[in-house]
Amino acid sequence: MSNRGQRGGRARGSDHGGGPGGPPGRGGRGYTPQSSDGFGGGRASPSFRGGPPGRGAHQGAFDPRGRGGPPGGFRGGPARGRGGGPVIYAETAPANIPSRLDDASHVSLIKAFKSLKVIPERPLRPGFGTLGTAITLRANFFPVKLPKGPFYDHVVEISPKTDINRIKARIFELMELSPACAPHLPYIAHDRSQRLVSAKKLPQPLDIQVPFFEYPDTAPKAGATVYIVSVKFERELNPARLTEFMSGKADARDYDPLPLVSAVNLVLQQHASRNGIRVGKNRYFFPTSAQKISLGPGVEAFQGFYTSVRTSYKQLMVNVNVCMSAFIEPGNLGDALISFSRGSHGAMPTLPKGFGRVRVRTTHLGYTKPVKRIGTTSSRNTKFDCAELGGVVSVEQYFQKKYNIKLKHPADLPVVDIGSQKKVIWVPAELCDILPGQPYGKLNDRETAQMIRYACNPPKFNAEAIVNQGFPVLGLSPVKAPIDGFGVSIDIEMTVIPGRELAPPRLSYKAGKPPNVNNGSWNILDVKFHRGAQVTSWWVVVVRDGTGMISGPDDPKLAALVQGFSMKCQRSGMLMPSGRPRLVAIPLAPERTDPNRTNAIDQIRTTLKNNLNAVQGKKPSFILVLLENRDNFIYPAIKRIGDMELGLQTVHMQLGKALTDEKKQDQYFSNVALKVNTKLGGINHLLDDGAMKWLTKKKTMMVGIDVTHPGPGSREGTPSIAALVASVDDSFVQFPASLRIQQSKQEMLGELDNMLVERLIAYERKNGKLPERVLVFRDGVSEGQFDTVLKDELPQILDAFKKFETQGRKSKYRPQLSIIICGKRHHARFFPTDSQYADRNGNTRPGTVVDKGVTAVFDFDFYLQAHAGLQGTVKATHYTIVYDENMFTADEIQKGTHDTSYLYARATKAVSLIPPAYYADLACERGRCYLNDFLVDDKTSASGRGKYDREEERKRVFHAAREAWGEGLHVDMKEIVNKLAIPDV
Repeated sequence: MSNRGQRGGRARGSDHGGGPGGPPGRGGRGYTPQSSDGFGGGRASPSFRGGPPGRGAHQGAFDPRGRGGPPGGFRGGPARGRGGGPVIYAETAPANIPSRLDDASHVSLIKAFKSLKVIPERPLRPGFGTLGTAITLRANFFPVKLPKGPFYDHVVEISPKTDINRIKARIFELMELSPACAPHLPYIAHDRSQRLVSAKKLPQPLDIQVPFFEYPDTAPKAGATVYIVSVKFERELNPARLTEFMSGKADARDYDPLPLVSAVNLVLQQHASRNGIRVGKNRYFFPTSAQKISLGPGVEAFQGFYTSVRTSYKQLMVNVNVCMSAFIEPGNLGDALISFSRGSHGAMPTLPKGFGRVRVRTTHLGYTKPVKRIGTTSSRNTKFDCAELGGVVSVEQYFQKKYNIKLKHPADLPVVDIGSQKKVIWVPAELCDILPGQPYGKLNDRETAQMIRYACNPPKFNAEAIVNQGFPVLGLSPVKAPIDGFGVSIDIEMTVIPGRELAPPRLSYKAGKPPNVNNGSWNILDVKFHRGAQVTSWWVVVVRDGTGMISGPDDPKLAALVQGFSMKCQRSGMLMPSGRPRLVAIPLAPERTDPNRTNAIDQIRTTLKNNLNAVQGKKPSFILVLLENRDNFIYPAIKRIGDMELGLQTVHMQLGKALTDEKKQDQYFSNVALKVNTKLGGINHLLDDGAMKWLTKKKTMMVGIDVTHPGPGSREGTPSIAALVASVDDSFVQFPASLRIQQSKQEMLGELDNMLVERLIAYERKNGKLPERVLVFRDGVSEGQFDTVLKDELPQILDAFKKFETQGRKSKYRPQLSIIICGKRHHARFFPTDSQYADRNGNTRPGTVVDKGVTAVFDFDFYLQAHAGLQGTVKATHYTIVYDENMFTADEIQKGTHDTSYLYARATKAVSLIPPAYYADLACERGRCYLNDFLVDDKTSASGRGKYDREEERKRVFHAAREAWGEGLHVDMKEIVNKLAIPDV
């Protein structure tokens, strides 16, 4: 999911930092630069497909979650940690697996589980995997030892009450300075919101007076608000019960580790919370001590560290990882506006939306305020009625007469509003200083490229950063208060765990030598697709967008491109028509005169309609669209016009990639041919029968589910988009999609039952019968939402089955069901200990699987890295079986998931996420094209409106988006909706 919003609920043995009710932090998520094919963060970041702002990339488009996929993407990162030296972290140090993880210990654990009742919900681990070559790994988890004594848990109440997280955090900072709190500081930790834990009993009642003042003031002003902070004892938390749970004792299965685990999280994060800046959940940054990286005007990035406590078998761990986030560069607001003035086209300069409600300190009075909005007039031209100065004056005159300040930019910089919802206060921008430590919002394409360049570091570099830099700044080594005050100790060595390396499956094509899989990928020279699609006719549309790469229909480069691609499709086994395709050129107005590309989009729509009329409405099998540029408007508009308005299949190429040297062009054509063949119903490659047996032993339908949410640059109220894709036969290649919109930021699907019914009907139509098994791969939910999936989505799945129990059917329909959660938003990283089992960058190799040492105690989960780590530090996918009527063994689900990762249709490599979930993700991306006008919002923010007005605006936006969505696909597209799961590169 993208921009997931709040995540709550219980998760057995999972990390839950911050404690219940903790503040959401000071900004967005930040970026996690460990994925080999991207970096972590919200999926609302820009895509590099020449298309809409997307949820990122594999090796072909920027993807925060690090999808494996087609070649391409960014390659020019810094060579830190590379070169001729060793690439394995701590390769010469002993790597001994601890005794808690020996075979006998695990056998006794599974034996203990036999005494427990077997139920499909949250199934117990049935055993551990055995297939593959045994390997030894390090993981970025560090053992934590707790004291025997209890933790004392308290609820904190603040009077007068405030719901503003920033104010609450400041109150806690000031509370720590008070004489009543100072004696307890060595052994207390809190979430800066409503929870406090202590290592010793605190006096009761404990009410602390806190006179409020803002940083950087050093004392409260006259009349300052005085808050009363009441710390009320709630319960004792006993570490002994947690030890029993982590030991896998049968009677401890229903124990909830969350209260104590989150308490330990507070303790271990307290030093970072006091000395750093928290961005999102569990990520801390230290701009004063870290090297900054400029991403562009007014935007800089810093490396920080993620830390979170997790349970594992017989050991409490703290997971520490590197991360990176963008911040607003501190300094004078006027200077910042000047740096952005080049894009103002003569109007008053303004700030990018990523600045949000940036907080500033006025230089004339020293007030700290958020900027509600940037004005459209200068200080000289902004006037108001001022009784004190005798009538109407300009802002320039007011500051000259009132404060004797002569402005440097009275006519060329705007005023800014730092007032309240009820009162506007205009101040010259040059009299405001941007405060440090403010996270930046959504990055543009150029900033994102810079971030990726610096974020993708090899595993050895990241591992050394964690131990040598992360531990000291987080206060984990040497241990800083209050960790020592609680008697908690932390091992400074990464834990050593057992892993396995699975062999790749055998692949087959219709003709040619079976490909040789190397490092998770293979070459398709001289092979033919298993089933080549037939093309009756096709068009080539050249979108001429100012760069002049193609001069016209008679340009030899265009003729060579069209001929080359046609021949590539034919050699691959597709049936192509003789003769040239219909050529259509669409010249567009320059972007500078059409910034939102409204006129350009109208021109594209009109041209396509005219050409359809010219051929009496006979539609081509597909249209090859050649793009000279990429932006946030043209690509999604063409997809919307084709899919929803005119019913035309479109496939895109970027001319910058297509008009390249012969070798690169051939590879690019191959990648696009893979996509076209699948869109038109073909089959590119298959796995051998052995690899498919886990799916074909019974009639099985694989289902992928995902939800994408509006990002920071979207209009408030923009709907979330839910996608469900499902296989239609035993080849497991075609995955038609069902799409729905639902309330903004709603993660659980609201119409899952109807969407699944659509897919079951399609399966029955193709096979003459319904599937005996349904395997659901649910992407994008956090560990805290596992039980929510069972509560909200499982009943809808079962209801979908019941809808086939009609009078016309002689028997009940109830297939065997399994639900597997696919997680990429985790911070577990695995490091080889032996170069024999590492790639050239020091990453683990494709096929690496881990189900011991850092996995859950009771839950049935595993980490699988099916793909190759081409750059950066590779990240495995975390699979958790949350519902299982098929009684999968560990080997069956692990090997099956791994093998199926080689069946992704539009790549010649294994991907990092099992294809059904991957296709659901991509189908969500296509849905974003249909609502692009709402997801890419350049309009003024509604931050100045009242709460009621903003809620009304959200409703209005949602209604407008629903109208724009309409009936969804054009009627001619509804029988070929498989294309939704194969979007363009």
